[in-house]
Amino acid sequence: MSEHLDGAVIPTGFDVPVEPLRRAAHYTGEPGCIAEARSLAACFLEQLRTEWCAEIDGRAGEALLLVVSELVTNANRHSNGPYVLELEGTDTSVTVSVYDSSAALPRRFPRDPERVGRHGLEIVHALATDVTVERVPVGKRVRAVVDLGRG
Repeated sequence: MSEHLDGAVIPTGFDVPVEPLRRAAHYTGEPGCIAEARSLAACFLEQLRTEWCAEIDGRAGEALLLVVSELVTNANRHSNGPYVLELEGTDTSVTVSVYDSSAALPRRFPRDPERVGRHGLEIVHALATDVTVERVPVGKRVRAVVDLGRG
């Protein structure tokens, strides 16, 4: 935060970043990629706490890790090549984007507690405030916004 005094800007020492925090990682689909993606997301949350002074409640943190797991797992299973995880966040939300090489858009199945598997996108929709899927020149992007709440 800055105080303005007769046109002068005086830094108060409590300045927060203006640009969102951004991180990205490339994964090949080798064993351990999903755990690495979750670890990246956990470190990202810690950076938001320290650099953005974000008050992230426990449920929001767990929701973010689960969304990352589900989206990366889907890319791992359904694409024919590497994929990219991008995280962009502020003190209020984190946007998770996963790019993969498959042009096939994911299907969200109707709720069915007796169905085994294929609940990933259903889980993401339940945890995120916004979910979008779009084709990009090299495949598709699945994007989910997770609200961090107020701790």
